[in-house]
Amino acid sequence: MIETLLFLAAPFTVCLLLVGILSYLGNHILSRGIIFIDIAVAQIAALGTMIGILCGLPDGSFGASLFSLGFTLVVVAIFALSKFEHSEISQEVIIGIIYGISLAVAMLLVDITPGGSNFIQETLTGNILWVTWRDVLVTFLVFAGVGLIHLIYGRKFILISSGHARQFTKSQVRRWDLLFYVTFGLVVVRAVDIGGIFVVFMYLIGPAAIATLLTENWKSRFILAWLMGFIGSVIGIFLSYTFNYPNGPTIVCVLGLMLILTGLVQKIIFGSNVKFRRV
Repeated sequence: MIETLLFLAAPFTVCLLLVGILSYLGNHILSRGIIFIDIAVAQIAALGTMIGILCGLPDGSFGASLFSLGFTLVVVAIFALSKFEHSEISQEVIIGIIYGISLAVAMLLVDITPGGSNFIQETLTGNILWVTWRDVLVTFLVFAGVGLIHLIYGRKFILISSGHARQFTKSQVRRWDLLFYVTFGLVVVRAVDIGGIFVVFMYLIGPAAIATLLTENWKSRFILAWLMGFIGSVIGIFLSYTFNYPNGPTIVCVLGLMLILTGLVQKIIFGSNVKFRRV
């Protein structure tokens, strides 16, 4: 048992980091109503890495990560700057188009990318069980930098996400949105390398959705989302390790089940319109 816990210590730690930052960002994404931006940005990050590999860079190298980051930052800048342009076309439409194109290009490149099929599989499902303490350290440093930015400017981000930014001009909102999406892109690039697209999507939406069902208070939503996400991750990792299931899909299924059960309990016991103001 002790050997198992020692082996799983790094995966548990990295899940704690991933859930912490992604569930916080997920609350912003839910409030902004752009649910599929996470999977679109995650797919773009994976495509950037694939193109880096095609250019001769090893998978997992710093150069490949720079390719991924470059592609991601371009796309999130489009999201940020398109908010007030062409209002007849919603951001969800833009997100869907970018996701579809990036996925199609990735499929076209599979056959000419070294280890393309394995890369696609790992990108989708991740490999959290095999993270090292070096991976944990790099992830912590990236997320700590992003966390510092949100600690300083978080109030502005929350006002914009909640639709209460009337005191800001459109140009100010653009600047804060651009900063928000850049930090979002940095997190997604790192998270996809660790957990894969499916896990990143669920970490962003699942825990935040559970918390949103129970409370409207931002601080309480963040704490609840982090707690629920970590509990689901621990259960998923143990099931994956014990029964030799793929770790990413297992975590996704556990968190999905937790979301369904939370919705049923809230509906049956408290009624569909009841939320706790404080936790």
